[in-house]
Amino acid sequence: MRNAVAIMQRELIAYFFSPIAYVVLVLFLGLCGYLFTEFVFKPGGEASLRGLLDGWTMPIMLLFFLSLLGMRLLSEEFRNGTMETLLTAPVTEVEIVLGKFLGVGAFYLAMLAGTLAYAVLVAVFGDLDVMLLACHYLALILLGGLYLSVGLFFSAWTRNQLVAGLLAIVFLLVFSVLSQLVANQFEGWVRAVFQHLSIVTHYSEMIRGRLALDHVLYFVTTTAFFLFAATKVLESRRWR
Repeated sequence: MRNAVAIMQRELIAYFFSPIAYVVLVLFLGLCGYLFTEFVFKPGGEASLRGLLDGWTMPIMLLFFLSLLGMRLLSEEFRNGTMETLLTAPVTEVEIVLGKFLGVGAFYLAMLAGTLAYAVLVAVFGDLDVMLLACHYLALILLGGLYLSVGLFFSAWTRNQLVAGLLAIVFLLVFSVLSQLVANQFEGWVRAVFQHLSIVTHYSEMIRGRLALDHVLYFVTTTAFFLFAATKVLESRRWR
């Protein structure tokens, strides 16, 4: 695990020296600020985080931003020729994938930390439900982890960052938007299946404070699957 921690630290430092990471950070916090103030100050608005977190806005926004962050995770190593060094070093594929994931995950947590300012404003000017706030941020953390694991998986396939990013975006759009739209066209078990596949379904339930075990397991198991798949892709590359 020491190797994974070292890779995580290196990855996190790299993000703080990456222009695209700062662009993502500024755009994310700027859009969050706009959505929050737009909801609060509109006629009949209220001091709450609903305008920022409810609906499709946050999942779609994070889908694009986190795909931009995740597309470089392994693709850049392949492009720079440093992956060969990693794969011949005394470090396992699991440690590489885990270190990369934890590094970008730590940067994502820094992004989320910036949004706590809005929670403070709600506490000052409105009625802040601390337990609901905890559900909000747990949902955001789990959603981000899933998105980043998908980005990491596609980044393991190609040295082209743009291709990795586009593949992640298309895949996540299918499971975030298309599956929900398809579910709305059916009834019965078909509707239930597509709703369960939809990322937005589970996120929306958690945002409303419905912290059921199946929603948490959906995110945890899906994230673990893509991290496992990324590890297997790296293992196959070691023997090429």
